[in-house]
This record gives sequence, structure tokens and C-alpha cells, in this order.
Amino acid sequence: MKNQRSYTEVMKKRAKKTKKSFLGVFFKIFFSLVLLGAVSGAGVIFLTYKYYSQELPKISTLGDYRPPLVSTVFSDDQAKIGEFAHEKRILAPLSDMSDLLLKAFIAAEDSRFYKHQGIDFTSIFRAFVKNLSEGKLKQGGSTITQQVVKSFLLTPEKTYTRKIKEAILSYRISKGFTKNEILFLYLNQIYLGQGAYGVASAADTYFGKKLKDLSLAECAILAGLPPAPSQYSPMKNMKLAKERQHYVLKQMVEEKYITQKEADEAFAAEIKLNHAKEEIHESAQQYIEHVRRYIETKYGPETLYEGGLKIYTAVNLETQKQAFEAVDKGVRVIDKRQGFKTIEKPSSDQAQNMEPGNIIRDVGKSGFSEGDIVAGLVSDSGKSKGGLVVNIGKTQAIVSKEDMSWALRPGKDSSRKGYKSPPKSGDMIEVKLISPDEGTGSWKASLEQKPEVQGSLVCMENSTGYVKALIGGNDFKSSQFNRAIQSKRQPGSSFKPIVYAAALDKGYTPITTIVDAPISFKIGDKVWSPQNYNEKFMGPVTLRKALALSRNIISIKILQDIGVDTVISYAKNLGITSPLEKNLSLALGSSGVSLIEITNAYSVFANMGYKAEPVFVTKIIDRNGNVLEENLPARAQVIDSASAYIMTSLLESVVNEGTATNIKALGRPAAGKTGTTNEYFNAWFIGFTPEYSTGVWVGFDDEKTMGDGETGGKSASPIWLDFMKEALKDKPVEVFKAPENVVFAEVYDSSGKRLECFKEGTEPASATATTLPDGTTGDPQEDVVTDTETLFKSEL
Repeated sequence: MKNQRSYTEVMKKRAKKTKKSFLGVFFKIFFSLVLLGAVSGAGVIFLTYKYYSQELPKISTLGDYRPPLVSTVFSDDQAKIGEFAHEKRILAPLSDMSDLLLKAFIAAEDSRFYKHQGIDFTSIFRAFVKNLSEGKLKQGGSTITQQVVKSFLLTPEKTYTRKIKEAILSYRISKGFTKNEILFLYLNQIYLGQGAYGVASAADTYFGKKLKDLSLAECAILAGLPPAPSQYSPMKNMKLAKERQHYVLKQMVEEKYITQKEADEAFAAEIKLNHAKEEIHESAQQYIEHVRRYIETKYGPETLYEGGLKIYTAVNLETQKQAFEAVDKGVRVIDKRQGFKTIEKPSSDQAQNMEPGNIIRDVGKSGFSEGDIVAGLVSDSGKSKGGLVVNIGKTQAIVSKEDMSWALRPGKDSSRKGYKSPPKSGDMIEVKLISPDEGTGSWKASLEQKPEVQGSLVCMENSTGYVKALIGGNDFKSSQFNRAIQSKRQPGSSFKPIVYAAALDKGYTPITTIVDAPISFKIGDKVWSPQNYNEKFMGPVTLRKALALSRNIISIKILQDIGVDTVISYAKNLGITSPLEKNLSLALGSSGVSLIEITNAYSVFANMGYKAEPVFVTKIIDRNGNVLEENLPARAQVIDSASAYIMTSLLESVVNEGTATNIKALGRPAAGKTGTTNEYFNAWFIGFTPEYSTGVWVGFDDEKTMGDGETGGKSASPIWLDFMKEALKDKPVEVFKAPENVVFAEVYDSSGKRLECFKEGTEPASATATTLPDGTTGDPQEDVVTDTETLFKSEL
């Protein structure tokens, strides 16, 4: 038994030893293989890393981050009114961002951002499991660092090669930059929809707010955008935006950034979007476009669209809006006198949207306001309902016969073709909403039409030259051509004050008398016989009365006396830069000028002889805070102060007793001059008060007639008056002040005894001196002048 036990024990020991030896060999082989695999894997990884690292972009370029930035335009009170950019981006440091905004993006995009080294293998595995369980690609494992790599250093192609490069670069960036530096790059570079790049631009675009002013609800909306900005934009789909907001808030609760109560309150909060921002400054589009052209020409498109400029302008938004409304109202009145024009037939979509079945009977839901001018589809010619029935959007308007009477009467003269038939069913027309009818759910409206007549306006502040308002045409969307600056049209009689001002410096006075009589100019067998507007002659006329009544013959005689070259030189001193023809028709405004030029010239009279150059841009600052230019008011005296004041006084007579008496309705001192050209192609009124100089032009782009009687006094001055009433309504009344070198003396003329102004030393010797020559008959003989340089083809 003993031997048997010994044998058994020996055999057990031997088996145990054999097993132990086998396991030892197995583990040695296993660990050898593992080690070999690890070494091989490491070698593969090393070789892969070496291979793909050879031509990778340098991450050092991220250290000098200078992205394209939006250039911003400001009004005179530093309100933002426009932007220029290829990518709408506003660079913002993390210190400008609220803690909630940072946490919202981290929670939504990369919750382990501060824990990983650029690549989050935990998130990648979690996303893999999630996608596997869902049976589709539901989540991604891309970190914020990887998104920075994708945005700055690599193309967005979806290949294994790019993913490997992305991983290498992400690791390098995490070693070379701090987490806050990476977050700064990400939040300023990311596209968030609606043309907005970076969170600062997105906050302004969606909510009209600075970053620090964003609520938790708004932060969560922005943080939900990155996966699909167009799809999740609250301006396009609020329902999807709210779903993403809920996801972000849920993630923030999980990360213990906020409480569940805070998340619930944020989700329930009303989201107020910045829809109306672009519409607010519609009236300033032409002003902004002029500024854009100026900066692009001077500094180049790259600086304009990518340089992050701050552009401060002289425009006053309220004044600009008043100018916009005055021009729109004025040209509509003129255009109605041209006759009614039916609009083209509507598109199928337009017609479908305005079908009776789509009409809602609740005026409050129509989205319209009193005074709106809207397009509509005539659904009933009105014979049975006492007026046109017009479908507008989702409601209806009724246009009574009285409210479309202008379109039902024929033209008054042969220069017009008369009016077409009134609107009929199926026509697309414009109507102006007057008042809602709560009982029927419709609007009372008047008939309108889109004007073909164009209008432009410039308003300058006399003391500074700052251009406070600029209107270059009726509709910026249909035409960006600026008729106040780019167009040169014949100014007609509005050029005469320049001739008269030159005459004052040549010894003329307001009581200088010139004979208003027929005159002809002969060259060979051709004769030019200019006429006054009324084709009548007044005989001896004082300088004051001649300008007030805009006598053509007097202007020509003055120009002939003082010389064409003298007047051209004088005009240039006043700010006229357009080339002027060297002939006597210059007195009648035959040479084209721009509205801004002639308005600037008139401002010299208001400024006591000082010229202030028109200023649109007051200052430009680059992205680094450097001032590129600053245009402070700069004035230079270009004519004698006495001459300027006397011209102002003469132009006051145009308002008080001449061709622009309607301007007296302004109720404060004003001076100005009308201008009308042949065949009523152009109508002007250039006028000023002590505060502002404003010019108005109206006419057709193709230089066709506006119709008989469409003079500067009838067509242009009402626009000037409407605008200036609003522009000056809150300002105290100011008067034109005479300089020390102007004296006043009592004189007699056809209206009796009165005070007249003179340059010191030119006043009459006797206070009761008669200013008109004795023995005049008022029936002068015709003069015939020969040997003139040019035969004039037109009479203005």
C-alpha cells in the first residue's frame, strides 16, 4: 500500500509538473505573440504616422488667426445700418462670450473636451455602439478639436486618409494649443446658418444681440445649429430648432451645467427672432451702396469684404427715411398724371395665392398695416359692389370709384396719350391700404401704380458738408443706378443762381436793371431766338425780380456781359466738377451736372461764401483699430460773404414772390430755385435753409417728357417741401444772418418802398433813389447779336 501511494503521488506530481510546464510554455508563446503583435501594431502605427505626417499642414498657422471679417456700416448716431462681407463673421474673444454659451456648445458638441487629447476614443466607442443599436448612422464621435482641423487645415472629403490626417493633426493641436485657444478658433470659425460665421455673427443675425446678452434659451438654440445649420435654423424651421434646443439643454443637465428647472424654463421661453432687421434700413440702401462703391474703389474688394472695417457715415436714419418717403410720394403723384398702366398678368403661383378660396376674413391676420402699398389681383371689376375687389395676400381690398378717379379721366393735353381703360378682372395692380373694415374683414384702399418716373434727393448739412440723406432713385432693388451722383442732366434754370452770383462779384446789385426784350443770335443763315417760359417780355427788370421770375433773356444778357469763362470758373469754385460748354446757352443750364454738385454749390450761399465738401464717410477703422481715414468738416471760402448773403436774399424772393411760392408753406426762412428743361424732360428744385441744403430732381431715365406743365415748381418743389417739413419739424426756426460787409438801404421799385441789401460801398447815394430808369416804355425793340461763337440748338 505504501508503495502504491508513493507511485500515485509520484504520478500526480509528475502530471502537475507537466501541466505547469505546458502552461508556462503556452503563456510564454502567447505573451510573445502579443508582444510581437503590439510591436508590429506599434510599428504599423508608427509607419502610418510617419507616412501621413510627411505633408500635413503646419498647425502654427492657427496661431495667426486672421479670418475674413464683416465690414460694418454705421449711421451718424453709430447705429449699425449695413454690412459688407463674403462671410459674415464678427471676431469675438472668449471673454465676450457668456459662460452659458461656452457650456452649451461643449455639452452639445464635445462633453469631454477638457479631458481628451484631441481625439475622444470613449465618445467614438459610444457612438459606434449607438449607431449599431440603431442600425444607422445616428451619432458621430468628432471632437471640437477635430472640427477645427476640418475647418482650417483639411478638405471636408469623407475618406480614411483624411480621417487619419485629422487624428494626427488633432493630437498635435491639443499639444500645441490650450483648450481655450482651440475653443476660440472653433466658436469664431463655425458656420451657423443665415450667412453667419461664428457665434458673434449668429447672435446678431438671429437675435440682434451681443454675446453676453444671450439668454440660456438663445444659447441653446445656437449650440444646436452646427450639425445642420440650414435645417435647424429657427428662421426656417422653429420646430426643428426647438428639438435641437431640447437636446442641448438635456446635455447641459447631464453635465450638471444647469438644473432641470433651468432647462425647463429655457425651453418654455419665447424665442424672439430678428426678422425685421434688414427691413428697418431699406431706405438707406442707396446711401450704403454709394459708400460701398467708394471704399471698394479706394481700398479694394478684399479690404472691403474681408477686412472687418468699421465704417462711420454721416447719414441720419430718420432724415433718410423722411427723404425716402417724400420722394416716393412725389413721384407717385407725378406718375399718376402720366396715366394708368395695368401691371402684367400674375404668375400662376401669385394667382393661386390670391384665389378667393384662400382668403381669410380676419383683417388682424392679414399682416398688413394702414398706408402699406401692396400688389393684388383684381377679382371683380366692381360693377356690382361699387368698386374694385382686389385679392391681396390672404385678404381683400375694396377700391371705390372715388379712390381710383385719377385713372378714369382722360389726359388734359395732347402731349399725353390719355388713360387706358380701368383695371379689370385678372389684372395685377397696386393698392394703398387706407383703413380696415372689421365688419367685412376687408380693407378700404386706393388705386396705386409702380412709378416709371424717377426721383432723387440730396440733403447736406450746411455747417459740415455731411450728407444726411441720399436718394438715388425710386426702387433700389430694380435699379442700383444713383441718379443723385452718377447721372448728369441739364439743370435748366436752377443753374442761373451761379450766373447771378458771378454777376454780383462783377459789380451788379439787386437793383441793377436789365431790359427783358427779344434777342437773337445769328451765325450765317441760322438764327437762335431764345424765349422766356411764358414767351412774353417784361421790359426793364431788376436783378432780383428777374431771378425770382426766372427770366431767360436776362440770364443770357448777364452771361454775355460778364463772360462765359468767368461763369465757368465761378462754377468750379462753387463745386461744379462736370465739364461746362463754352457758349451762352450755359445761362439756361444746357450743360449736364449731377444733383450732388449743384446742391453743394447752393450750400456755399447758405454758408456765407464757404464751401464744405460733401462728406458721406466720416471715419474708417480697420480690424486692428487703426484709423484709415477721418473726414472732419473742412471749409474754404470760395466767394465773398456779401455776395453769398445777397444771393441768399435773391433766392428768398424766388420763394416769396417767384416760381416757388409753394415753399412758403415751410413756415420758416428758405431760399431756392426751380429748374425746368426743354420738353419737360427734367424738373429741379434746389433750396436751402440755414441748416440744410437740399436738391431734388425728377424725370424719366430715357429722357422722355413728363408732360406739359411738369415744371420744377410743380414736380420737384413739392418733394422738397414734404421732406424739409419733416426734417426740420423738431428744430428751432433760424434766420439767414447778414455779414458785416452787407448794408441795407431803402429803395423804390414797382411794389413800392422797401429795404434792399447791398455790398458795402455799392448802396444808392440817396435812400429815396429811383431804381428804374426814367421814361421806360416797357416795349423795347429786338436786339440782333452777330458773331457769336455757337448757335444754340435748345432753349431751356
